[in-house]
Amino acid sequence: MMEITSSKNPKIKQIKSLYRRKNRWNMELFIIEGVKILEECIDNNYPLENIIYSDELFNTNGGVEIYERIKSYENLIYVPNSLFKEISDTENPQGIMALAKITERQIEELYKLDNPFILFLEEIQDPGNMGTIIRTADAFNLDGIIVSEGSVDIYNPKVIRSTMGSIFRTPVYYIKDNMETIKKFESMGFKIFATSLEGENYTYNIDFKNSSLILIGNESKGLSDELHSLAHQWIKIPILGGAESLNVAIATSIIMYEGIKQRMG
Repeated sequence: MMEITSSKNPKIKQIKSLYRRKNRWNMELFIIEGVKILEECIDNNYPLENIIYSDELFNTNGGVEIYERIKSYENLIYVPNSLFKEISDTENPQGIMALAKITERQIEELYKLDNPFILFLEEIQDPGNMGTIIRTADAFNLDGIIVSEGSVDIYNPKVIRSTMGSIFRTPVYYIKDNMETIKKFESMGFKIFATSLEGENYTYNIDFKNSSLILIGNESKGLSDELHSLAHQWIKIPILGGAESLNVAIATSIIMYEGIKQRMG
């Protein structure tokens, strides 16, 4: 175990730098913080570079138990509570965080799946929405999530917290060319569905039982025209009350539920 007491230590500077997207991807590291999410990380054998803790951990529910699991970890770092607060971005730090390794997935993995159900997210901006979509996809055991450029970073600390550990189980793929990617899935026999307030079919009238790619648009702008034009069918969720629309994470969850319900028979 290493003890660090100075904010000028290179490791402390590195941790602070990981709150910027560019640095996360350059170093291929991201921050996870809190007892629950670290438990999920360890349970899923996710690769870690360091675990950092302070005495506050022992005042946190579950802290003693998680310490028993990490105390023999080779790259364990102890810091004082005051220093931990400097490197934390939460109001009430639990005294435990880790540097986890970014594992980039290749989209070709999805091509090999049998009859998959996949989301395509175009420029989702809000960390809470992204985290909720990932968590719900994990609950429904979705085959994968494709994320376009211009979306919030899935390794943003707020996204990580929102996933509640689902980030370690849900396959997420970043792509650069939206059109090329969707056309590739179309050539493989996928049915392409797009969400739209002007959709021609309600979700419960859509057949999601075969290979399906669901296009989900930005919170305020919706889907771009170019992606909208690639859809085979445009779908909408029935809204019977006075609300004009639904939050993108809620709407996506409803579509996922409908798809999985059909596939379960």
